[in-house]
Amino acid sequence: MDSLNSLIDGFGTALTPMNLLWAAIGVLLGTAIGVLPGIGPAMAVALLLPVTYGLDPTGAFIMFAGIYYGAMFGGSTTSILLNTPGESAAVVAAIEGNPMAKAGRGAQALAAAAIGHFAGGMIGTILLVVLAPTVASLAIGIGAPDYFAIMVLAFIAVTSVLGASRIRGIASLLIGLTIGMVGLDQMTGQQRLTFGSLHLADGVDVVIVAVGLFAIGEALWVAAHLRRSTGKPIPVGRPWLGRADLKRTWKPWLRGPVIGFPFGAIPAGGAEIPTFLSYVTEKRLSKHRDQFGKGAIEGVAGPEAAASASAAGTLVSMLTLGLPTTAVAAVMLAAFQQYGIQPGPLLFEREPELVWGLIASLFVGMVLLLALNLPLAPVWAKLLRIPRPYLYAGILFFAAVGAYAVGGESLDLVILLVIGLIGFGMRRYGLPVLPAVIGVILGPAAEQQLRRALQISDGSVTGLVNTPFSVTVYAVVVLIVAWPLIGRLIARLRGGRKTAEESRTVSGG
Repeated sequence: MDSLNSLIDGFGTALTPMNLLWAAIGVLLGTAIGVLPGIGPAMAVALLLPVTYGLDPTGAFIMFAGIYYGAMFGGSTTSILLNTPGESAAVVAAIEGNPMAKAGRGAQALAAAAIGHFAGGMIGTILLVVLAPTVASLAIGIGAPDYFAIMVLAFIAVTSVLGASRIRGIASLLIGLTIGMVGLDQMTGQQRLTFGSLHLADGVDVVIVAVGLFAIGEALWVAAHLRRSTGKPIPVGRPWLGRADLKRTWKPWLRGPVIGFPFGAIPAGGAEIPTFLSYVTEKRLSKHRDQFGKGAIEGVAGPEAAASASAAGTLVSMLTLGLPTTAVAAVMLAAFQQYGIQPGPLLFEREPELVWGLIASLFVGMVLLLALNLPLAPVWAKLLRIPRPYLYAGILFFAAVGAYAVGGESLDLVILLVIGLIGFGMRRYGLPVLPAVIGVILGPAAEQQLRRALQISDGSVTGLVNTPFSVTVYAVVVLIVAWPLIGRLIARLRGGRKTAEESRTVSGG
């Protein structure tokens, strides 16, 4: 009941004319950004961070949440019409959505995606309302060893799931941890990696790191692989679903959130894994398996619902534990720090108006997105015709202005360019960007919690594993690290059994 009363108060905050305006701006911007290939929600939020310095924190976060959900809506449009995912969570939508569009069913594919996002977002946000206060109340009893264990889990999980290999994930994390070390030591006051520059004594601003790695790195990467010819989107009418389509999609819309929400709440790389799991699940449960790969509507509905629910799941761990599980959550955590607000167990007590206003705005944003996306799908398709040179030149310009606005120092532009080049190099060699961003944000906090835990235990390493919670978390870490080896061992054992059975069959014959 307390959560319900708080949510009603939150609606009072979210439904004020100004906050409604920020929600509408957020969902419109997010959808437009999601439609454009290569510009994900993380880049959008990173670019807008400096612009929102003068805004009220509640209005800013309502707009950021609208961008987050809107970009996931928009990403499916370009996946379906152009076979080019606007952001990573929409990759699976292209598998079935694009064949549907080519077969003249683009309108139905877009409708299945839009309603799937609406259903997934609504169910995910209801779960957020129910679970977040409980998680926050449990998290109050967590000590320094437990927090350090959670952060180690975040580091290991993110580096294990993302990228072509674990080594590249760890390399990306080390880059982020190194950038996070720049500045004064929080406990001793000694300078680290400042190269004698007083400007670097306060460290590298997280906003500059996020904008550099996402916006500058992506823009340079696209410029290096620029193609003069752009793909032609398939024309589409107003999205709609017939009775037969609704019969095939309502169950995937309900199953998707069950898969997506838990994966969003744990450090497992965001919506990519649950969308693939949802796709595999729908393929196994469908009565129309022969249509998969040729344009099965279930393969659009389920994964899109899972993607939207996972976005709600990421907010649980970010708001209650201060733990970002996706790139967008990492950038939003940087935004909280920008306003001097620390997400964590006490956030619901200290900033109830902000938190519940933000959660209520998610419901409002979902309704706005459904109302906007169903009739405006043909308009979003036209955005795909913007020439990429103009698009990315604009991104570079706004990124530079935003970085300069952070501190008004020309050195910030140099740092931005250097970090942008690092982001370009990471893309060139297949290093995922998310571990680096999480390393920058969580690295200093992890170091602080490690030192506190060791101080409490008089320098004994056993102080890191002296609680049941930390032992459980480290057991999960060991399982994640050892899982590939266990998988190989099981495969070898199965292979050995098959060989033995075959030899018996041959000898028996």
